[in-house]
Amino acid sequence: MGIDWGRVRLGLAISDPSGVIATPAASIKRKSDKRDIEEIVRIAEEENVSEMVVGMPLNINGEPGKSAMSARAFAGKLEKAFGGPVHLVDERYSSHAAERSLLEADLSRERRKQLRDGVAAAWVLQGFLDSRKSAAVEKR
Repeated sequence: MGIDWGRVRLGLAISDPSGVIATPAASIKRKSDKRDIEEIVRIAEEENVSEMVVGMPLNINGEPGKSAMSARAFAGKLEKAFGGPVHLVDERYSSHAAERSLLEADLSRERRKQLRDGVAAAWVLQGFLDSRKSAAVEKR
């Protein structure tokens, strides 16, 4: 499962069982870390998720700022509640990439707003899946 962490909403994405393709799943309007994590764990159980990826919003220069530190703290709480691995990945450009792909799909502004967080989560997760696949190829 991929999570596009945000202060207002959390975008979710799920991969296929073989871990090749990430697909946008849902968006959660933030309430509190506790309630948000409960909802994510519930969805993860329904989807048989074995590990998660949380996008860490680094600054343009690659340094972690306040938001990145909040995402890191959230990922730590999520890992404890989930009981499986939770990876942190750089997600600096995921929201921009998601918006660009939605614009190219010629969707209305309202529809783009509804889909943006889930699509951003899919970008985060897909990047993680691709890098894992690439690392496996390099080991051969």
